[in-house]
Amino acid sequence: MADEKKSDAEEKEPVEGEAAEGEEAPKKKKPPIIVFIAVGVLVALILAGGISYFVATKLMKSSAAEDNSGPRYHDPGVFVKLGDPKEGLLVNVGGVKANHFLKIGLVLEMNPAKKANINKEGKLDPIAETKMLDTVLQILRSEPLDGYDANKQEQLKEKIKVEVNRELSEGSVYNVYITSFVLQ
Repeated sequence: MADEKKSDAEEKEPVEGEAAEGEEAPKKKKPPIIVFIAVGVLVALILAGGISYFVATKLMKSSAAEDNSGPRYHDPGVFVKLGDPKEGLLVNVGGVKANHFLKIGLVLEMNPAKKANINKEGKLDPIAETKMLDTVLQILRSEPLDGYDANKQEQLKEKIKVEVNRELSEGSVYNVYITSFVLQ
């Protein structure tokens, strides 16, 4: 009989996770609040990264659409120095009676794919060179004296590039570089 009582007692002992008769079920442990905070921070970081990526790609697309100056990357150009190889160009600026002279070294980066301007040896065609010199000299002569201010040199280079491209053909000149500049 004693053995039977023990077996009844053993049967009545609750197994882990089960409640004995008349007792409440054990409460499940709640995850600590730190887990909720960590998950919240992780979700916020993912959202912030996604929003940043979206904004950055939209800005890059809009800035690329605004840039109408042609392709940003191009084949290496052929560099051509205008005028005397050592001295560059010497131009009377500001009108005939102004007595101002500009000594400027200009190098144009030409598109090698334009076969009408660049010959097989990679040298500038004489006809293209004559047209370029004429166009550049007209621009330099017609520019007012305040147009030669150091702050306006980028505008001058852009003007030369646009006009030479108009004279030869669009896309003939990639860039214009000023290698020396003396206004007297």
